[in-house]
Amino acid sequence: MQTIIGTNIQEAAKFLNQQEVVAIPTETVYGLAGNALDDRAVAKIYAAKNRPAFNPLIIHVSSITEIEKYAELNNISSKLASAFMPGPLTLLLPKKTTVPDITTAGNTKVAIRVPKHSLTQALLRSISFPLAAPSANPSGYISPTLATHVYQGLHGKIPYILDGGPTTVGVESTIAEVCADHILLHRTGGVDELQLEAISGLPVRIPQDEAVPETPGQLKSHYAPNTPLYRGNIEKLIEEHNDKKIAIISFTKRYSGENITSYPLSTNESLAEAANQLFATLRKIDALDYDIILAEYFPTQGIGAAINDRIGRAQAEYK
Repeated sequence: MQTIIGTNIQEAAKFLNQQEVVAIPTETVYGLAGNALDDRAVAKIYAAKNRPAFNPLIIHVSSITEIEKYAELNNISSKLASAFMPGPLTLLLPKKTTVPDITTAGNTKVAIRVPKHSLTQALLRSISFPLAAPSANPSGYISPTLATHVYQGLHGKIPYILDGGPTTVGVESTIAEVCADHILLHRTGGVDELQLEAISGLPVRIPQDEAVPETPGQLKSHYAPNTPLYRGNIEKLIEEHNDKKIAIISFTKRYSGENITSYPLSTNESLAEAANQLFATLRKIDALDYDIILAEYFPTQGIGAAINDRIGRAQAEYK
């Protein structure tokens, strides 16, 4: 199969209407999209990514009003939607029967959001169905923040990549679920814990990781480069691996040494900039001849929690 990169919304819509899957840009990362209501299209998403069938997908719709066709919104969920959508928030909601089980991996809840990207908004308005769209990369590998990243991982497997330029957030959406007296934060992202608490008036709790996830992005080993990644005290890790060629991911600090290359993610102590650069930097390092990657712990405020989460999942199998 030939894979084309382009900006033609009508071409992307044509493939989607034929039960094919295409890559789409969002403000978070690029997604691999297909008709969320069509079993054949959803099966093609799982096949193209080699994604485990027990790992559910996020549904993307054009507006908050559209959410109510596919899920049940309560008052607090509606408040959160109004505050953060379109944008990097996904809500886990009770699903309606319009959503097939394959899209939610058999769960009775559905993860749903309104993406904030002009091309994908126009695409969603041009079709008559919502889009299921996990990140557009082979399952478990680093998420794509450029159309070329998608091509590197999925060329020959999908017909079209809708090129919307670089993503602006750079990490996947926050996934939150409103419960009776609290909010479950299933995945950290572009909307942080304090923002959720401020709008909802409820405390935020973090659930335990589960082997069979109820929401996307919860597998322990995820977003991982092929190069082994270790996280912790950088000076100590350098001593432990002084015989290796090392790439170091840091917030702002530059480390030096004969066998060391430093990759600070921000020049001005901006966590937003660091999040935006994280996946692209991991991909850049992974394409070079390093033996290992070392990474700092980032400040935990705001989107820093999402950066730490993604680095933690990237290192899981190397602990």
